[in-house]
Amino acid sequence: MRRPAFYSRSPRTLPQAADSAAHQAAVSSPEGGGNGAPPDSSPPPNPHAKAGWQPGRRSFAFLLVLCAALVAGGATWWPRQGKALTQKDIDSAVLRTLQTNTLPSPAAKAAEIVRPSVVRVVGYGPEKATPEAKTQKRGRNMAKGKPPEADAPPGEVERGVGTGVVIVDKGVILTNLHVVAGAETIKVTFSDGLEAVATITGVQPENDLAVLQAQKIPDDLIPAAMRSTGDLRPGDQVAAVGFPFGIGPSVSAGVVSGLKRSFRSPEGKQELGNLIQFDAAANPGNSGGPLINMDGEVLGIVTAILNPTQQRTFIGIGFAVPIENAASAAGSPPF
Repeated sequence: MRRPAFYSRSPRTLPQAADSAAHQAAVSSPEGGGNGAPPDSSPPPNPHAKAGWQPGRRSFAFLLVLCAALVAGGATWWPRQGKALTQKDIDSAVLRTLQTNTLPSPAAKAAEIVRPSVVRVVGYGPEKATPEAKTQKRGRNMAKGKPPEADAPPGEVERGVGTGVVIVDKGVILTNLHVVAGAETIKVTFSDGLEAVATITGVQPENDLAVLQAQKIPDDLIPAAMRSTGDLRPGDQVAAVGFPFGIGPSVSAGVVSGLKRSFRSPEGKQELGNLIQFDAAANPGNSGGPLINMDGEVLGIVTAILNPTQQRTFIGIGFAVPIENAASAAGSPPF
């Protein structure tokens, strides 16, 4: 007994099934000539020929699942077959980055970290009634288009300009004592431009240090991070940040030249000990500013420069009070 052909439910097979039914009808129909032969000359279909396979809905779904499995398996397998990165590949990529990108210097990155904590410190006091002061005042008045008025009463003028560094976010500032000594009014200017009056809350004359408290502070004041000098060595990179001659904030870079140095003031009135010697450029106005490492951490407070002549300019030797001493002046030794 001949088995009927099986067709899938795919719509694409419907025309083929219709043609087969029409052919069977033509064979058994009287209009076919009465002898069972088809009206045309085409040979009858081979009953033993296998019908061409065409995927149905179930087969198509199976194919989709199979393809998804192959894709998922390939995604897992492919990276394992890729070339493993070697140290040479990594070195080549790093070298290309260094050649195609300009990176900031270590001193630049360190200065950027500490800059929000650095302040300009100015001490104001009565103008001294000396011949030099009178001459300077005449010059200022004439420059402003005013009469010389040589005998006019003295006013409040700048007595000292230096630098300070914020160590507590409530407005506690470290600076040098000689920057604010004798000042009747002290004003500090923060990195965002805010100017505030400050008062002296503590001094440490043996280390030329003063602690200030600002009466007004920025909302987002950031204190500097302090770092012990216990592992500091000659040759370590450092930077000095401050306002030399009132210009700044300025940055100069160098190295630690020595430790446990001593310095006597030009007047011979005071000798400082246990100082950090460094060769980063410092000038009047840097006093009270931070000496930092390449992580932007404060190692000391810049306090003096050595110059055997009468010139108060830098010749390559500067001194800083270690931060251990400086922090103790504020009553909070950090180490």
